[in-house]
Amino acid sequence: MGKIKVLIVDDEADYLSLMQERLGFWGYEVLLAVNGKLALTLIKENQPDIVILDYFMPGMDGIEVLRQIRKFDQKIPVIMFTAHADIKNIKGAQELGVVAFIPKLSAYSTDIAASLRSVLAMEQKKIEASKG
Repeated sequence: MGKIKVLIVDDEADYLSLMQERLGFWGYEVLLAVNGKLALTLIKENQPDIVILDYFMPGMDGIEVLRQIRKFDQKIPVIMFTAHADIKNIKGAQELGVVAFIPKLSAYSTDIAASLRSVLAMEQKKIEASKG
């Protein structure tokens, strides 16, 4: 089986670069999108196994991107990052099937990295089990 493909969607280039390096080091194939429109194109063309999605982006925010994803893919695991986690955001994302909600401001910390790595590993096991 090939590497698990992860799409990271964020409008901050520095953040994308950091996450690409980190996930690549962890053994994932990483795709990057700087906005929701590109993310939707990449999902349709490259069929990533997991999506990491920023909540706050100009134009199409993370919830709208997630709504669009769910129109053609009900099952792809989505992990959402946000700098402003509030109950309304979390509830809306959970209703659309987000598997984890991680505070973005702390994404540089080792605790959050460990949480992200744990969620990715859990989703990877599910994906590998479903592919048999």
